Amino acid sequence: MYKLPLLNKLMNNMNSLAKGAGRNTFRQLKRIANSRKERDSSLKTPLEGYPPPSQDTAAAIAELSRVVKDNPEAIEIYLALGNLYRAQGDIERAIKIRNNLIVRPHLQTRYKGRILYELGMDYKRGGFLDRAQETFQEARQIVGDDPAIIEEMASLAASDQDFEKAARYYKILSKPVAEAHYYVQLSKLLLSKEETEDSEFWLKKALSTYPASIEAWLEKMIRSYNLEKWDQLANNFKKGLTKVESNLRFILLEGLIDHLIQNKGKEELFSPVINKIAADKLIKTVHKQPPDILLYYYGAWLLIQLRETENANKWLYKCRELSPDFWPARLESLALCSENQPLDTEFKEHLDYFFQRARQVKKFICSRCGLKREKIFFVCPRCRSWYSISFLKSLTQ
Repeated sequence: MYKLPLLNKLMNNMNSLAKGAGRNTFRQLKRIANSRKERDSSLKTPLEGYPPPSQDTAAAIAELSRVVKDNPEAIEIYLALGNLYRAQGDIERAIKIRNNLIVRPHLQTRYKGRILYELGMDYKRGGFLDRAQETFQEARQIVGDDPAIIEEMASLAASDQDFEKAARYYKILSKPVAEAHYYVQLSKLLLSKEETEDSEFWLKKALSTYPASIEAWLEKMIRSYNLEKWDQLANNFKKGLTKVESNLRFILLEGLIDHLIQNKGKEELFSPVINKIAADKLIKTVHKQPPDILLYYYGAWLLIQLRETENANKWLYKCRELSPDFWPARLESLALCSENQPLDTEFKEHLDYFFQRARQVKKFICSRCGLKREKIFFVCPRCRSWYSISFLKSLTQ
């Protein structure tokens, strides 16, 4: 794989730069810049997308600017300075630095690819997406299918709704989860255009690419529900439960419920969210599964929708047996208990407000970086990891 020096050690020393590094600053920076370390991509630094560790970025920029004035040949330090400008939002200066570097005579190929990659990142950050795409393509011609370049090109293709191209890029990277994700996106786009046959083709393509694609199984369930094909809905749910990873199975029900809530009309405001026949089919499927706290919880939710309070309480009790700290089950149990209590009007108003707000607590967390969200996600918005979502089972997490 194409290799270039890393800047992560350099970035980790920004704090000392911000405070002033003394006479040996450049010697130290040169030694750090020349160090090498294996990683998946030769271009993307481990800190890409995150703010630099220095608490005083402006001071770090000032110190690096002083260093490069005395040492105009220090390309790695110029690259680090450009990254700091980009982190600050000063895209114009970052671009200027890259353009000044790229026109240098006798520039080594190993630097040229890195400079073009960083320039593409600058253009992307600045919203110049066409230029970014062209620049990444230039970098690709030099360094080949480097993962950092391909992922950025996939991101740009997806932002332009060219989902097929985005999927092809992830196929190059041998990332079937992401590849299948964009096949599903393409399928949904085609369905919105009433191109049903092509839409079904790409949905099947997603499952052949990655049979455990939670998004593809969820989409199949949503389509079955919309067409009121209840047996097909139950069958897709059952198959999805056997195919997807056990820690992600809850998304099949959470995603379906979210879809139904989002599409609930004003005239249906006080009616159950889900069709009774559909709910019965799903509950029977859940009942046949091995003990699973999240499936029990969603099963109880479905039973509450059907006004089967006694059975819902039984399932909520099963949740508490498996994990006494599982707060969503305790919340719904409390809500059901309160319905049978003689409460004065003011107290009931306060309690209803509490239930409403408590149900809005962020229930989903990225198992990699800890980001919390109130809606399900397939790729973490912060660390960009795929399928890292988990259910926040305890309030102490």
